[in-house]
Amino acid sequence: MNKLLVAAAALVVIALAGVLILGGAQEDGPGKTQVRIGYFPNMLHAQALVGRAQNSFQDALGPDAEAVMIPFNAGPSVIEAMFADELDIAYIGPNPAINGYIKSKGEALSIIAGAASGGAVLVVRNDSGIGSPADFAGKRVASPQLGNTQDVALRAYLAGNNLRIGTGDGEVEVIPTANPDILTLFQKKEIDGAWVPEPWGARLVQEGGGRVYLDERTLWPDGKFVTAHVIASRKFLREHPDLVEKILSAHVNLTIWINGHPQDAKAQMNAQIMDLTSKELPAAVLDEAFGRCEITYDPVSSSLEGSARSAYELGFLGDTEPDLAGIYNLTALNGILRERGLGAVR
Repeated sequence: MNKLLVAAAALVVIALAGVLILGGAQEDGPGKTQVRIGYFPNMLHAQALVGRAQNSFQDALGPDAEAVMIPFNAGPSVIEAMFADELDIAYIGPNPAINGYIKSKGEALSIIAGAASGGAVLVVRNDSGIGSPADFAGKRVASPQLGNTQDVALRAYLAGNNLRIGTGDGEVEVIPTANPDILTLFQKKEIDGAWVPEPWGARLVQEGGGRVYLDERTLWPDGKFVTAHVIASRKFLREHPDLVEKILSAHVNLTIWINGHPQDAKAQMNAQIMDLTSKELPAAVLDEAFGRCEITYDPVSSSLEGSARSAYELGFLGDTEPDLAGIYNLTALNGILRERGLGAVR
């Protein structure tokens, strides 16, 4: 009897290990494949949040595959999971995708659709005394993470205005800090400004006594620049093109629905954020933040090239200028768009 109990306990441990480890086999029973989808609990990943609320990805896959939604908090973690074959598809910002593509020599991932344009701002404290680029000299400005999309944008902006980064006289101290900590530092007046994605820009304004000094949309042609897109493991693309197409079909449907039903979409996003983080966004913050974003399936490829150039010039991408010629695989997306009479994307 004791031997049976020990054996049973061992089987339970093994079963739990299989649940906890994301990697390994993707097959979930005979003929059933898991599609592991990474995303962040923030509004720039609107399609993922609304898709989770509406069960859209599972409905698109049908009974022979399973959509597994996996939340993340940082882009590098997403790339590491994809490298380890623990993730198949993900919503992610541009710079982590660029880094992953370059680090893997183009073998690990492809961008298969856009997700969001806009939604990043430089906010300064009302009492910071900052009214022009020259006023940033001697100030402390935060970004969400060293080398992330907003960090690169901030450093490129400072360099473009002949401002030096450092801690010396007349230099701008750039402080990479997690978004929640940025808000705390801002409220304590320990930083003068921050370049952040939404909804943190709106939170710095409404909860931190700040003002938008620069909306990043003003720096890009037609106000469009990628802040989130969809990537897929190249291995998964090769082995399961049909499942990728089903996920993309749901992604397009969600994009159209969100733009046609913004109030319902915001409510569903907020409910998901509450479920994932135990804290929902105030309605005023959500409205302000959402007003600076465009939810789209267009990857805005021209802005990705601009971001990569800035990251390279700042020393984040090595000694050789990156070649991103093969980073996109938009065949499935454009096939879906053509079938629906929608314009193809570049």
